[in-house]
Amino acid sequence: MALKVSRLPTGEPEVFVSIQGEGVTAGMPSVFIRLSLCNLRCSWCDTKYTWDWERFDPKDQIISIEAEELLRRVDATGMKNVVITGGEPLLQQRALEPLARELEARGRRIEVETNGTILPDPDVAACIAQWNVSPKLGNSGNPKGERGVPAAVVWFARQDHAYFKFVVTSPEDLSEVAGLVDNYGLSRERVLLMPEGTDPATILERGRWLVEECIAHGYRFTTRHHILLWGDVRGK
Repeated sequence: MALKVSRLPTGEPEVFVSIQGEGVTAGMPSVFIRLSLCNLRCSWCDTKYTWDWERFDPKDQIISIEAEELLRRVDATGMKNVVITGGEPLLQQRALEPLARELEARGRRIEVETNGTILPDPDVAACIAQWNVSPKLGNSGNPKGERGVPAAVVWFARQDHAYFKFVVTSPEDLSEVAGLVDNYGLSRERVLLMPEGTDPATILERGRWLVEECIAHGYRFTTRHHILLWGDVRGK
């Protein structure tokens, strides 16, 4: 079963080598596979070309690729760490399972970036070394009933290799973060706060006060290294 993969402006699938820009493995050399489609509609999303079919033509933005071809491309990079991102990768988990299984068999370490609204299939979950879960706050513009799926969050909260990253736009977001941390019993050592922004100036300005909040409340801080280094550029 083919996976729907984001297409770069060149027409090639969005499979690229960079460093992990966010989260607990920030700075790790990795190969990224960006899948198309998402079940949420974040107002500040920087990959709207994976789901916003009012602004983008899916014929231009999606390419269907079999797992074997993706494996070939990953092997050619020589990277051990594989980051499967989106969009929302778990929308395609039936097609993702053969790829994840074979990547693990080849000694690859797999991270999956998810919005935390979909329960992983056990066969997929068995292959994943790290879950990067990003539950959406009210600042995303998504209705509360769509951005929060308690059963899924509870499942991820029980996984020691799941980390929760919250995108923060203003100090007012912190009370919502605290409520979710308390409601789901999230370990603060596995909670990361990240400034929202798609340009270095915004990331740095928001990051300065957000660091202080992380220190005060025992959360981890993560910035967006790829934005600071290259700006809002696809394939980086």
